[in-house]
Amino acid sequence: MFSHEMKLRQLCALIGCWRFHIREVEAVIFICFVLQRFGKMTRCRSLFAIVWPLLFLQVSAQSWSIFGVQPKGAPQEGGVRLVGSVPTAGRVEVYHSGQWGTVCDDNWEMAQAQVVCRQLGFPGAVSASVGGVNGEGSGPIWLDDVTCTGSESSLASCRFKGWGITDCSHKEDAGVICESGSSVDDDQKFSLDHSVGLSEDLGSLFDQAENCDVDVLVVDSSDDQSHGKTFCVHRVILSLYPQLNISESTRNISVDISQTCHHHVYSFFRYFYTRKLDVTLASAQCQHQLSYMFGMEHLLEEVGKVFTLLLPQDKTFRTQVSLYEYGIRTEDLLLQENVLQYLSWNFESFVSSPAWKTITVHMMEALLSRSDLVVEDEAFLLETLENWLEQRTDVTSPKRLISLLNQIRFCMIPVEKLYDFQFTSSLYQSNEEYFSSAILRAFQFNSLPFSKIRKHFNDSDSYLPRIYTSSNWSLVLNSTSTRNNMYNQYRHNYYSNPERQGSFSTPAHNSVLYNQKILQWQAQVLLYSWECSNQGFTCESLPMARLITYDRSYQSTIRFSNKLILTCKTENTVFHVQDFKNDKAAIPSNGTMSLPNPCPDNYFYTFVVRPEFI
Repeated sequence: MFSHEMKLRQLCALIGCWRFHIREVEAVIFICFVLQRFGKMTRCRSLFAIVWPLLFLQVSAQSWSIFGVQPKGAPQEGGVRLVGSVPTAGRVEVYHSGQWGTVCDDNWEMAQAQVVCRQLGFPGAVSASVGGVNGEGSGPIWLDDVTCTGSESSLASCRFKGWGITDCSHKEDAGVICESGSSVDDDQKFSLDHSVGLSEDLGSLFDQAENCDVDVLVVDSSDDQSHGKTFCVHRVILSLYPQLNISESTRNISVDISQTCHHHVYSFFRYFYTRKLDVTLASAQCQHQLSYMFGMEHLLEEVGKVFTLLLPQDKTFRTQVSLYEYGIRTEDLLLQENVLQYLSWNFESFVSSPAWKTITVHMMEALLSRSDLVVEDEAFLLETLENWLEQRTDVTSPKRLISLLNQIRFCMIPVEKLYDFQFTSSLYQSNEEYFSSAILRAFQFNSLPFSKIRKHFNDSDSYLPRIYTSSNWSLVLNSTSTRNNMYNQYRHNYYSNPERQGSFSTPAHNSVLYNQKILQWQAQVLLYSWECSNQGFTCESLPMARLITYDRSYQSTIRFSNKLILTCKTENTVFHVQDFKNDKAAIPSNGTMSLPNPCPDNYFYTFVVRPEFI
């Protein structure tokens, strides 16, 4: 019996393929295309089983708007849209009782504009426009005297007179200009290649649009002024994706997506043929959304990685918040994790940003649950949560409040600050029973041997430190990884170079039992192999950071999970956190970092000591 490959090559020869070096998958598609033209679709399907494991993709047809809050289709009660010449700006219209209507500009300010733009999925608002400058609408004026805090999830959630109650005319229609969500080079390309040997000839087949038998109609059903686009594809290609439910009777496919994404649909469907896709920062949102709509999980993950380039760019943090919420809606766990990691590393900057007060309770809880939060100390987190709660009117449920407070690691708060908190906090006064229990637990942790209380600490995270950067636990070296200076100069000056080495002291642990027992630490940044060999070890990669203490008297009860933080000097942005293993931390190259390095060779090193009870 002939092998599968021999069978395919023979078939390919019989139908006139001009090459014999094509791979099995490529041959199947060419063969099936020809067989279909001769009405032999059944034979084509039998060939799919030969190479199906190479091409399996799950595709399902749903429709979403760009960063859409809800699936596209029929407008939703309370939904909003912008009517104008560009997707990011226009007259604000609200959907109510089966009809679109406008919003009066009385009291129309940035807080209201922020809610509209975030509801539409944009990172935030640039401006709020009044006086019908975006054109006068028609029909009802649904909202008047709208008052928002800026944290609402929809415009209809804000306070207003009542549906249709107004003394305005359409000369007072309100509008907004929203942020586009990208402040970097939108034309930068990232090429994805999942072709598994498929050639560009199939791409040419798609481009030529010859002998097509299925029309793809691209529409935006929520936009009355949108004009659909149509292009054609080949049924035999789409039949490779069973969840599309392509049959011999399929003649049309409809893709309902925001008009902003229409010109990206062509390249997305071309991917079905070539398994290749060029993604730019301008197209990433649309390609990610289409991947989600059609269930292409691998492509979804690959395109989602491009979003990480957006994270360091927006100092307002609105882009990062929108990306996280979008990751929730599209169930992209990797995108959610990348955003949360970046926000955890830059938590203190995030707290002081305009986007901070707009985050959801779910996002706050997700952040507070993380151990990679880079903060001064745990007391900062408790104070931050209290300030955030004072600005929110939507956290009224005692159960929800307790869920947030449970994320605070009271055992890690210095006992002096914890004691003062009882007398200075309004949150304590209104939740005294909860705080009394939490503070008692923290005092017990600080005053008793861990061996005594270990079995009663069911929540293992409650006694683990985060990444605390107070002077008690860290040292910053004003060094870089540059090696431009002469070798001999480094060799001569190394031991007196304050930028590349330093010493500091920390308690053995932050509990009261150990905080008077001091450890001395040596921190170094090593750039050359001779620097490592002079100290009796070999550096497998350079540059290398080293953090060491020679006092091992506590190693039976305490372990140190120390961290190295790389912070961009020019942007004051944390873009990488590295573990120390055996007292050393290899500093990764730009290509191996989880986030793009915004300032190569120009950053601070922060050495952080993290003691944990064993």
